[in-house]
Amino acid sequence: MRIAQRNQGRLTLSGVILAALCACALPVFSADWKPEKRAEIVVTTGAGGGNDRIARMVQKIIQDNRLVDVVTTVVNKPGGGQVVGLVYLNQHAGDGHYLAINSVSFLANYVLGRSPIGPTDVVPIALLFSEYVGFAVRPDSSIKTAKDLMGLLAADAGSVSAAIAGSIGNHNYVALGAVTRAVGGDLKKLKVAVFTSGHESITALLGGHVDLLVAPAATTLPQLQAGKLRLIGIAAPRRLRGAFAEIPTWSELGVNAVVDNWRIMMGPRGMTPSQSAYWEGVFAKVVETGEWKTMLERDLLSNDFRRGAEARAYLNAQHEELRTVLGAFGLVK
Repeated sequence: MRIAQRNQGRLTLSGVILAALCACALPVFSADWKPEKRAEIVVTTGAGGGNDRIARMVQKIIQDNRLVDVVTTVVNKPGGGQVVGLVYLNQHAGDGHYLAINSVSFLANYVLGRSPIGPTDVVPIALLFSEYVGFAVRPDSSIKTAKDLMGLLAADAGSVSAAIAGSIGNHNYVALGAVTRAVGGDLKKLKVAVFTSGHESITALLGGHVDLLVAPAATTLPQLQAGKLRLIGIAAPRRLRGAFAEIPTWSELGVNAVVDNWRIMMGPRGMTPSQSAYWEGVFAKVVETGEWKTMLERDLLSNDFRRGAEARAYLNAQHEELRTVLGAFGLVK
């Protein structure tokens, strides 16, 4: 996730400063371990959201291409700001048959003290990709444009109710907070409804329970194409392509905020180097398949695959920068 903000000091949550880390050597040990029983991919949020969608696609690619010799399944363990799923993962410490997919919310919950499980309590295996955060409304909403939203947030941030998935402090909240602060709105007045998955937050918007949805743009794509919602802005550094080509960025409107989310595969604490190396190899094959490349192109996602040491270095750097950003928002005690 990255964010830059004018007039408030420059805050950057970005992979740019990590360029030097990309030269990290790949593991030198051999993957002399392989799974001997069913492997689980744990999703720490509810069914239908971004993590769930990606986990199920990864599982399907693994199965269809016979990348492992055992059955793989996806298990949803939502609740407690993702703590339930993370605790479940670490109940299987040292067991290479358990994996989890996670995103920025994992770090945000730890930084804000809502989760006792942080980057040193898991084993990062592979960073899969990143995606930019979008702002959407219903087609019949009185909020017609991004400038309309800016005006409302500036006049009274509490006049707009927003749905996000995950938790306060994650990439979705940071994007909303960045725009609100840039226009002079009061962050303390924001009305944010938090749901366990992107699917639930979209349902809340479509049902008229909230005025605004803040979610990764790719999560909104099916409803956008079906005409069920309307994107008014994207927190990207430049306009995206395809279905998002006509959607303005906040940067275009004078709000210098760029916020993205990433998806990372991790193992439980105590996972051995050979277990991690095995799964690194599997995910390296997943991202080379036609299905995966088609998904990245279709959903306009940024290909940012990193494995092993690179993934861990990225996660650690993101943790430190997220502390800075959320501290600036007054969320870190």
